Amino acid sequence: MRVKEIMTENPACCTRDTGLVDVARTMVDRNCGAIPVVESRAHLAPVGIVTDRDIVCRALAQDRDPRQLTAGDCMTPSVVTVDKEAEVEDCERLMSQHQVRRILVTDGAGNCCGIVAQADIAINAPEDEAGRVVHGVSS
Repeated sequence: MRVKEIMTENPACCTRDTGLVDVARTMVDRNCGAIPVVESRAHLAPVGIVTDRDIVCRALAQDRDPRQLTAGDCMTPSVVTVDKEAEVEDCERLMSQHQVRRILVTDGAGNCCGIVAQADIAINAPEDEAGRVVHGVSS
């Protein structure tokens, strides 16, 4: 099975200068916990990711005003990506290796075209594979 078969396509993205409140609103609107940060609206190369945990740990817990912050202020700059044509097993391996719950999916041009979350693996992969991924990410 290929990554493109299980990924969430066309995730909502933001840029480094997107206001953090707008990022949080997008999470609510899209019912998700992570928003990819891309180079620009014209060039969707991933440069980071903002998770709900990033907002809590890098803004609220540090008593910073989220209305004054941008995605760039709170994002995790090291992103793990996988090509949409890769095998799901490669994606699972990367998730375990980097201990991440989400991986950004890129197309042949390096643009963000999807996201794979642990839940996507759990829903689509055989039970034993899903268990290995959860164990690998959590270890």
